[in-house]
Amino acid sequence: MSHFSQIKTQIRSLPALQAALTDLGLPWQSGSQEVRGFRGQTQTAQVVVPQDNGYDIGFRWNGTEYELVADLEFWQQAWSVDRFLNKVTQRYAYHAVLQSATEQGFQVQTTEQQADGSLKVVLQRWRS
Repeated sequence: MSHFSQIKTQIRSLPALQAALTDLGLPWQSGSQEVRGFRGQTQTAQVVVPQDNGYDIGFRWNGTEYELVADLEFWQQAWSVDRFLNKVTQRYAYHAVLQSATEQGFQVQTTEQQADGSLKVVLQRWRS
């Protein structure tokens, strides 16, 4: 019986996901990788965050989004699963906005961390 859990996300951009994980100081591996779970069970994911305990966290493309795949019994992160996903999602959103803004000709003027933990990003585009 599989112990893997799949948690839906709103993550759709692989480069923004990878940048978010890097921002959070999490080592990750890209490409089709095996996520290690209970008793040698594996699942394939496109991004894998290895853990020191030999069990991994993965992000697998399900055709719509990258869902988190992990054996939660062996979760070994500084944050709870919910907090981990909140942090990844916030950094992902930041990078997705920057990616989209750059494609539309905008430049980042300022980025400010707000008291509530949110980010304020001011963009500018010059038209000639």
